[in-house]
This record gives sequence, structure tokens and C-alpha cells, in this order.
Amino acid sequence: MASGARAFGHPIHPTLIGFPIGLFGTAVIFDIISMITGSPTWRHVGFYMIGAGVIAGLVAAVFGLMDWLAITSGTRAKRVGGIHGVGNVVLVVLFAASWWLRLPQPTEPTKLALTLSFLGAALAIYTGWLGGELVFKHAVGVEQDPGPDWQRPEQPPAAIQRSLD
Repeated sequence: MASGARAFGHPIHPTLIGFPIGLFGTAVIFDIISMITGSPTWRHVGFYMIGAGVIAGLVAAVFGLMDWLAITSGTRAKRVGGIHGVGNVVLVVLFAASWWLRLPQPTEPTKLALTLSFLGAALAIYTGWLGGELVFKHAVGVEQDPGPDWQRPEQPPAAIQRSLD
């Protein structure tokens, strides 16, 4: 099932999601490093990474919504996509709240700010798994008619095989 938003023949949402995932994940790692080393520099950099991740997450969400709207209603893919999308909005809100709580002193986040970030990272693992299910089990974003030069593999993955039949 082709993506709802494409550029140069490729779905946009999966291209963009690497940015918020990487920024949020690295910010959490930097918080952990800061807790171990006592160096405030890691938290300061993490603060800016969270801010950039929130912006990137909101941009990715727009294209994710466009993809979700293109999924056939009443299907498991539509339900999984809905949970994936809502979960991702919640995790962006968790990180945004963490960033907001860090504003007064970015190098000294409160326990609540850290907890929100860690919860957001845990949720990202789950929603990322759901995103993988959308692609690998339900072929969301997979081109059904890849064009005349595409060569069919001897044994394509099941999701691609279903779309070819």
C-alpha cells in the first residue's frame, strides 16, 4: 500500500522519523552520562537535542497522519497506525514537557523532567515497533507496482508477496 505522502518516489514519514528518534534517544543517553559523570555539559546539550526532537517529531507527525489517512478503514493496519500515531504524539508531549521543565536551568533538570524523558524513550521503543509492524506486516508505504525495471526476488518477504498477488 503506497504511502499517503511521497517525495521522489519515496514515503516521507519513514525518512523523517530518524531525526526525533535519534535526538530524543541521544538526549536520554546524555542525561544518563551526566548522572554518572556529574558533568552538566551533557545535560545542557541534551536540552537542545530535546527541543530539536520536538520540532522534528511534530514535522514527522504531519506526514505520518497523511500516511494513516491513506490506509483502508476498518483494517488492522488502520488500528495499529492509530495506536502508533497517538503513542508518538504522547511521546512528543512527554519530551516537550521535559524540555519545558528544564527551561529555568537546562543543566539541572528536575526528577520529573528526567522521568518524563525516560518514559518518552520507553514509549518510543513501543511505537517504533508498531511502525515496523505497519511496514513489514501490513506493507504500509511499500510500493505495489514498483515499475518496469524492478526485478522480483526469488522469494520476496510475505508482505511484498501479498501485495504482488
